[in-house]
Amino acid sequence: MNSLETDFARMVKECRSTIYTVCYMFSQNEDEVADLFQDILVNLWRGFAKFRGESGVSTWVWRVSLNTCISSQRKKRKINLVPLDMDINLFADDDGDTKQIRMLRERISLLGPFDRAIVLLWLENLSYDEIGAIVGISAKNVSVRLFRIKEQLKKMSNEK
Repeated sequence: MNSLETDFARMVKECRSTIYTVCYMFSQNEDEVADLFQDILVNLWRGFAKFRGESGVSTWVWRVSLNTCISSQRKKRKINLVPLDMDINLFADDDGDTKQIRMLRERISLLGPFDRAIVLLWLENLSYDEIGAIVGISAKNVSVRLFRIKEQLKKMSNEK
């Protein structure tokens, strides 16, 4: 393995949980998570040699991951997919915490891709400056958008 491959493998190992988090928020099932993860790795590899370090590696990984998932969603809308039914649901769990997490995830999935990305980054405890750097807006704009997103989520809660 050459140095570039070694550095890439190290970066993926360090950022694996970030990539999985993004994949999970933009997918409906385990297969889709795996497909998105693979797509993200391909896109990271394609850009790895050109990465100039103008931002932190984690910021770059967040941006590539989010852009890959958002692009994938846009492509999915253009294609009518027929889901396959399975007799087992690997995502099923019936405890109270899991139900609340599932409900929050469902509500977040109703947001547009850009707002969903902002919420995901906020839930990961990134600062407004970091979120802005990843999604390409100012920290003040992040603050305003998060306020509006929270209001939107509250409205969803009142409608149910």
